[in-house]
Amino acid sequence: MGQDAVNWRDRFPGEVTCVRCLQKRSVEELDRLLWCDECQAAAKRRASIRGWLAGAALAVVLALYIWLVIQPDLSLIPTGWAATLAVAFYLGARVARELFLGWERLANRRAVEARPPSLDTDSGREPGDGRQGRRPRRRD
Repeated sequence: MGQDAVNWRDRFPGEVTCVRCLQKRSVEELDRLLWCDECQAAAKRRASIRGWLAGAALAVVLALYIWLVIQPDLSLIPTGWAATLAVAFYLGARVARELFLGWERLANRRAVEARPPSLDTDSGREPGDGRQGRRPRRRD
């Protein structure tokens, strides 16, 4: 095996467009799904917030289950029940974060965070504001 291993980056030119923000980046700055570091960080932030909310919801549901169904005697190790809720909150949040991040990466909606680079100079309107690019109506 004297040949060098072919890297996936070797198939791309020097600059590639990030599929999320549509900014041109060096191929070294992108991952295998062609996301730049900023888009990855934004996706991780969103997944983290959603994960903590899901973990809190799991802890609330578990607390209601413990309180209404199990009905523990409060003299019976209340810190054990509190620790159970804390662990459910933390583990639920971590698992949900990974699931949300995986789903967002799997869906890979292109250009969802794209921002136009500048104003359209001839019309004074921003590209994509819905008022340009329309064809005039045909009059028959």
